[in-house]
Amino acid sequence: MKKRKRWDHDLIFELIEPGSKVLDLGCGCGELLARLVNEKQATGQAVERNHDRVAEAIRNKVAVYQKDLDLGLPEFKTQSFDYAILEMTLQQLQRPLDTLEEMLRISRFSIVSFPNFNYHAVVDRLQQTGRMPVTPALPYRWHNTPNVHLFTLFDFLDWTETRKVEIVTAYAAAAGSGYEPLKLPSDGTTAEELIFLITSANI
Repeated sequence: MKKRKRWDHDLIFELIEPGSKVLDLGCGCGELLARLVNEKQATGQAVERNHDRVAEAIRNKVAVYQKDLDLGLPEFKTQSFDYAILEMTLQQLQRPLDTLEEMLRISRFSIVSFPNFNYHAVVDRLQQTGRMPVTPALPYRWHNTPNVHLFTLFDFLDWTETRKVEIVTAYAAAAGSGYEPLKLPSDGTTAEELIFLITSANI
């Protein structure tokens, strides 16, 4: 399957203010954080579980250490970062809400992106074929997917309301297109991927 352009990287880059202190959780190869450090003079720290990706991030001159996010982040002080990023990783965590709570504690603002499992093309394909769909946003088969918690845009909105989390801004994209401001309720089915900039109402 053809690799899609990382529109999410471009948008997250634009959302972060120059000179910010940034924590990138599940940073992968560290490409985004390296760009923020080099082009926006951010101070960066990253966390990644996969050994090979940690090695690649180090080669990209990113300050990174290896850790499973499901073990928690007690080593980071409260409000010690301006932004915490969790990019296309929330659905892969065993304890996703614990990680969201840690992000709200550690940073002034949190940026969270995730696939919408209620995207109409995914639902239609599942109904038509009776098999788990494989798409550019969900490029795995049922037996090798890292996604352990399947949720939708509205599930996430329910959490923000229950937790009294403030949504600063939100964006949606579909079929490899660029991100546009979130539109409700239509993006409940037309959004394939979502990005939220959130903050705790307590700060």
